[in-house]
Amino acid sequence: MLPLLRGRRIVALTGAGCSTESGIPDYRSNGRSGPRNPIQHDAFLRRDDVRRRYWARATLGWARFRAAEPNPAHRALASLEEAGLLAGVITQNVDRLHHRAGSRRVVELHGALSEVRCLRCGVAEERDHLQERLLEANPGWLELGTDVLPDGDSELPADLVTRFRVVGCASCGGDLKPSVVFFGANVPAPTLAAAWDLFAAGEVLLVVGSSLTVYSGFRFVRRARELDLPIAIINIGPTRADDLVQAKVAAPASEVLPRLARQLSAL
Repeated sequence: MLPLLRGRRIVALTGAGCSTESGIPDYRSNGRSGPRNPIQHDAFLRRDDVRRRYWARATLGWARFRAAEPNPAHRALASLEEAGLLAGVITQNVDRLHHRAGSRRVVELHGALSEVRCLRCGVAEERDHLQERLLEANPGWLELGTDVLPDGDSELPADLVTRFRVVGCASCGGDLKPSVVFFGANVPAPTLAAAWDLFAAGEVLLVVGSSLTVYSGFRFVRRARELDLPIAIINIGPTRADDLVQAKVAAPASEVLPRLARQLSAL
């Protein structure tokens, strides 16, 4: 992999595997084939019960999700950018850990959980502040203690979900939605444009911790292939692009990237 990256400006495309060492589980490791019963975009917009299910579970998962810290993989990417070897990061993650690690040019394909927005008036609110309001409306909710799932979700029986009280926008009382792309929705056009601008700044595409199952990320690998742009992957399991790349390392990103960053910076 080092010869492929040496002397070329890198653009990184990161997925959930970049954050697993920070304590945020992904959708497809440990025998999981993908998200189970995920929130669908249209259903969230149309149905009160779907919004209640989301906020009931997300309120349980938020504390642990919010407490996650950048791991060596995030810091290695930030150091490569600081050294002028990395143009930036296109990420499928919604955890903001790249920012917290010091990365400056980051395009979040699927948004970020740290912000919510009113579907009626468009006013934004910090997720931390909303968490306080949700817990005030649902005393003792955190005492339920369930397992945390990817993207700050958690398991919760249906009978408990029906007891949960959803709070509205602090400005107008409208329904709130996290600033993320739910399943069935498209990446916003301005975000996609920013991602393509960043992609164009690179001379090699480095995929980190993504199976590339979701098209929002795979499209960049496909385009790199069309342009004969070198592609490298760091991912523990198989990916959708294994037959398209010039180099792959099947190991945790938190182990591979720091070593790779040191080697590249020493050249």
